[in-house]
Amino acid sequence: MESRSISETQNLWAYAALAVVCLLWGTTYFALRIGVETFPPFLFSGIRQVAAGGSLLLGLGLAGKLKITRTDVLHQAIPGILMLALGNGVVGWCERYIPSGLAALILSLIPVFVVLINYASGLDRRRPHRLIMTGLFLGCVGIVLIFRDNLRDLARPEYLSGMLITFFSCLIWAAGSVYTKHKTSGSSNVLQNAALQLFFGGLALLLLSLFLDDYRELKTVTAPSIWALVYLIVFGSVVGYSCFVYALKHLPIGVSSLYAYINPFIAILLGYFFLQEPLTGIPSWRWRRR
Repeated sequence: MESRSISETQNLWAYAALAVVCLLWGTTYFALRIGVETFPPFLFSGIRQVAAGGSLLLGLGLAGKLKITRTDVLHQAIPGILMLALGNGVVGWCERYIPSGLAALILSLIPVFVVLINYASGLDRRRPHRLIMTGLFLGCVGIVLIFRDNLRDLARPEYLSGMLITFFSCLIWAAGSVYTKHKTSGSSNVLQNAALQLFFGGLALLLLSLFLDDYRELKTVTAPSIWALVYLIVFGSVVGYSCFVYALKHLPIGVSSLYAYINPFIAILLGYFFLQEPLTGIPSWRWRRR
């Protein structure tokens, strides 16, 4: 009876954490777009994640709740690199060339990819329902319809590359989510797990930055980019990612991925009101060449 009560309480907290993720991560596409406008994108995301992960680790250490083993490091570094470096971090670069609303819309396919990866990896032997396959197809068709007035932009290599790489990042994030759900380190400390993932994901981004960023852009970094970085460290990573890891641990992976369906609405509205991304009956973004 007592264990059932604890489980129900955990579920309530998990749904609350998921609600926080739905709200906060919808705003991160907007903040990320502002941040990478004048800040080298991989360096920006690398600083964000290392600062967030390092802060959590420091806080846990001061509170005497930090107990890290080699197994913890290995199992948390892998999803950190998958989700935060090759997933979220790469999207920052993509948002230099595609609208933030489009990036959020593409990433709404994460739940579908999660189901497909679960099946392909053998973790879930149930054959994907035809509705799932239909959802993937309709999602792709929906992206084309919403951006039909911008199909001419696909002739620009950077725009097409931004879209394709965002699809790749979506797939990698889904793979990282599946790994986190099924290949846990045994540690029950959710904050420690989130901190290690953030920290190692950030280190991977800083390494990528050495090869892919142009550091001359640091001379023109603006105050809005700095404030966007601060916002993303605190709310996008420390608060949002910790809540995501908690929800992922206590809820079915399909449920914990539902945030991806809500984030685009917030991202599209913020893009409409603040980034001049026009919203019509079928939204269409007039994206200016950099």
